[in-house]
Amino acid sequence: MTLFRANQIFHNTPATSSGDGQRGSGVIVLLHRFSRVVCFLMNVFKQVLPAKRRIAGAFKYGAAFSLCFRRSSSDTVMEVHSQEQEVIIALGSNVGDRLNNFNEALDLMKKSGLRITRHGCLYETAPAYVTDQPQFLNSAVRAVTTLAPHELLHQLKKIEKDMGRTNGIRYGPRPIDLDILFYGKFRINSDTLVVPHERIWERPFVMAPLMDLIGSTVDSDVVASWHSLSMHSGSLYESWNKLGGESLIGKEGLKRVLPIRNDLLWDWSERTFVMGVLNLTPDSFSDGGKFQSVEAAVSQVRLMISEGADMIDLGAQSTRPRADRISPREELERLIPILEAVLEMPEMEGKLISIDTFYSEVASEAVSKGAHIVNDVSAGTLDNNMIPVVADLKVPYVAMHMRGDPSTMQNRENLQYDDVCKQIASELFTRVKDAELSGIPAWRIIVDPGIGFSKNTEHNVDILVGLPAIREELARKNLALSHTPLLIGPSRKRFLGDICARPIAPERDAATVAAVTAGVLGGANIVRVHNVRDNSDAVKLCDVMLKRRSSTA
Repeated sequence: MTLFRANQIFHNTPATSSGDGQRGSGVIVLLHRFSRVVCFLMNVFKQVLPAKRRIAGAFKYGAAFSLCFRRSSSDTVMEVHSQEQEVIIALGSNVGDRLNNFNEALDLMKKSGLRITRHGCLYETAPAYVTDQPQFLNSAVRAVTTLAPHELLHQLKKIEKDMGRTNGIRYGPRPIDLDILFYGKFRINSDTLVVPHERIWERPFVMAPLMDLIGSTVDSDVVASWHSLSMHSGSLYESWNKLGGESLIGKEGLKRVLPIRNDLLWDWSERTFVMGVLNLTPDSFSDGGKFQSVEAAVSQVRLMISEGADMIDLGAQSTRPRADRISPREELERLIPILEAVLEMPEMEGKLISIDTFYSEVASEAVSKGAHIVNDVSAGTLDNNMIPVVADLKVPYVAMHMRGDPSTMQNRENLQYDDVCKQIASELFTRVKDAELSGIPAWRIIVDPGIGFSKNTEHNVDILVGLPAIREELARKNLALSHTPLLIGPSRKRFLGDICARPIAPERDAATVAAVTAGVLGGANIVRVHNVRDNSDAVKLCDVMLKRRSSTA
């Protein structure tokens, strides 16, 4: 049960702790005369009215309720059975280690009674109102809580205070700023709390992460109510579009970023990035056995960097079809000496290292040595500890689509699709949803549709031409996920050999360039390739074409 004073929740009086009231089995505790409480309840029922439903097709859902009441007896106490409410909390920080401030605030929010279910993207934004201050990080989270509105407000203010926020200049610098944007299906108005937050509609840095938290379709009565509370008749979508919508992203004052480290924010929208493949295995399909020594591996990394690689993907376990699985210990024995040597290379300054593994033990050890990204072909399905370990590591996570494991992925049952792009998106959404619930925010996710993994030739071609359809399907369920970087890895895959009659993997480089070109023009942000030189040239041309298309649209 949750006990609160009616005037503290809904009236123009300060919110205070509500732990001093009675608790019993009844719904209403009468502390004054029966008639006074009856009057209070009549006032409640008069004013708790459905807001207008403004979204086409959303009439089947309930709308918002107004919780703005006239003053009644200061002694009136109402006790209601606890009910979980879905809320949206905005986060901002521009003092100190901004990303660490976010991580700490999220941890404290969880301890305060919020179960975080979804994260918006991460934005680096120009300061508003008071412009002579550092840039902000902004995002928002969707959560579930049994805390009453002012109890929630009290907890958020306590977190701000505990993290060092003081009463300074309004809109000035702060280590953390936490605002309630929405609380259930309710509109709330008191001296200390206004929901929806009254300045949402004029702030792109609030609207952008807010929009990330809903899908492109209205899928619940709570989401319908949030749309109905928009100040514009069309919905939150109309409010966002009136500000400029997606056209604002990437401009100087609003950049969507992915944190690599606390001191490095990656704006992947600037251009396409090239990931060079370095297999440290004796049995990989393309170059198995070539780079197992430290000397050979370092030489190959040096070559790939000189040819334009932005990041190097180190893999010490083969994931080719029907490959035998080795233990985490054997994988580490292959990986760590070469990882340490590569990290020492002066050429790696400003470059990133990704670790291709589905073992949490390998991921943890590699990140502790200095690796930046975990690239998991299984999206957490082959090691139950992978997701919680990556959540603790707080590094970017590539979640790739695959059914089964490398030894079974090409089995008949794993190749059954009705609509490969739609089903890839749906299955990836499920995996990422689980990851978010375990503490990996959407702003650390990179998605990979898994070309060549539990796919046949036709499926792989459908993916290359259907990347926009994958994003669109992701957007239906989770706009933040549709905005994450998209990685593709068609390099030298068998389907290219089948199409071009090239049975030898290194002879498929020309076909790889064509596949990469199609992928980049379809929206890929990262390409994973063996031949860096030719594919780096291809993506440079694609980037120019995309910018030209955008400038003439």
